[in-house]
Amino acid sequence: MAVVDAPSAPAAPSDRPAGPPAARPDRTAGHLAGPGSGRGGVGTRTRPAQVSGKTSATGPHDPTRRRRASASPGGAARRDVFVDAVRALATLAVLSVHWLMPEATWDGERLGIGNALSHGGAWTLTWVLQVLPLLFFAAGASAAYQLWRSVPAGRPDGAAHLPTARRQGVVTAGWDVVRRRLPRIWRPVAAFVGTWAVAVLVLPTLGVPEEAVRQVARIAPQLLWFLGVYLLLLAVTPALLRAYRAWGWRLVALVVAAPLLVDALRFGAGVDQVAVVNVLLGWAVPYVLGITYVDLVRRDALPSRRALWLTAAAALAAMTGLVVVGPYPLSLIGMPGDAISNLGPPTALAVTHAVLQVSVALAVRDAVVRWAQGRGAVLVTWVAARSMTLYLWHLTAMFVVIGVVLLGLDSPLPVSWSADWWASRPLWFGAAALVLGALATVFGRFEAPAARTAGPAAARTAEPGERAGYASVSSEGRVPSTAAGAASRPARARAAAPAAP
Repeated sequence: MAVVDAPSAPAAPSDRPAGPPAARPDRTAGHLAGPGSGRGGVGTRTRPAQVSGKTSATGPHDPTRRRRASASPGGAARRDVFVDAVRALATLAVLSVHWLMPEATWDGERLGIGNALSHGGAWTLTWVLQVLPLLFFAAGASAAYQLWRSVPAGRPDGAAHLPTARRQGVVTAGWDVVRRRLPRIWRPVAAFVGTWAVAVLVLPTLGVPEEAVRQVARIAPQLLWFLGVYLLLLAVTPALLRAYRAWGWRLVALVVAAPLLVDALRFGAGVDQVAVVNVLLGWAVPYVLGITYVDLVRRDALPSRRALWLTAAAALAAMTGLVVVGPYPLSLIGMPGDAISNLGPPTALAVTHAVLQVSVALAVRDAVVRWAQGRGAVLVTWVAARSMTLYLWHLTAMFVVIGVVLLGLDSPLPVSWSADWWASRPLWFGAAALVLGALATVFGRFEAPAARTAGPAAARTAEPGERAGYASVSSEGRVPSTAAGAASRPARARAAAPAAP
């Protein structure tokens, strides 16, 4: 789910080359979309110029100037580090919430499975750690960056030129978007499914109880629902961009209202059959917000932090009201004993929660960018390069740890929320992380096969930022979040188009 774009030319004599006049800085970002500059990774607020992506000829002893110049919004499209950071942090949050859940017992014949978050006030953690909306937000932004073409800055509609959609129709254009993503999707999924198919046959022969293998094998593939919805949204991205060009914020209002109307029919009129529609409509809300974000960044028109915090507060108040007066359970994750799940399919509570999370993420965008360019650069790069692998295999890592404790050590898991449970959480997360790291080492190659085609000579000559993951180009259809100066777009020049994936 991550791709980066390389500078297109060698070094230039200075970090302020000749060209069009400097433009005013982006008040909403103020940071360059590179791995960071200056102490702590805080980007400079100098007036950016329309440059060609060339690096300074000051040599290796001036990494700050080199990074600042290479992240320029000119000819070479750069990554929107905010989108990468959101994806990375959301991926880690998904891992965390799932690793907090397991309650498991083994009586020698049957594996009992519960959910530790179903007790007491643990539902509050789901309001923080259930961050699937942010993953769909990042996916929408990445798809929009791929399709957006250069338009005159300052256009009030932020028009998206989609020549493919006009010439061949949105269906063909949608398939083209999906086709570009498939290499990054089908390889890791095929490796995941194939490995589990073999494991179901082999593990019982190694002494693992067959009943336990069958139970976990039914749970592990449940993660694949995310990819199905993701592909459907990718397919309609050209249509969404065309609609956004025509309707602007009215499209956003319509997309938010649609799943709320479905809930009204479901719970108000008793038409339960319409609920399945929200499997797509519910997740379309953060996805379209990601598309909208790209347009606002291009036009230097992101809402003020005050407006974003007010929106978040209104969404939180709406969530509280829905829980009080509606049929919605407190947890944003389906729990044993609940009549309905807020995620299966997404309810009005989940949709409102998506608005809340995206608003908060945008409100703290500056801080996220500073962190992602500085102290968090290595983490963001590492997760971005293998986010699909981490997502697919994190439950498997958890099952391995549970199996070792219950079957290998013949020891019960601590009672949820007990003192022993809390004391064992660091060891629990550490063990799961080690297993997942090993799985990522083995299976991560299926996510980024293009990386294996680069020879050692290319690796030796790569810039430091390239080796960190900010300037290597993939030709395998990896999802781009390139931003051509997303954090510092010139005000009066035509915005540079995202590089082709």
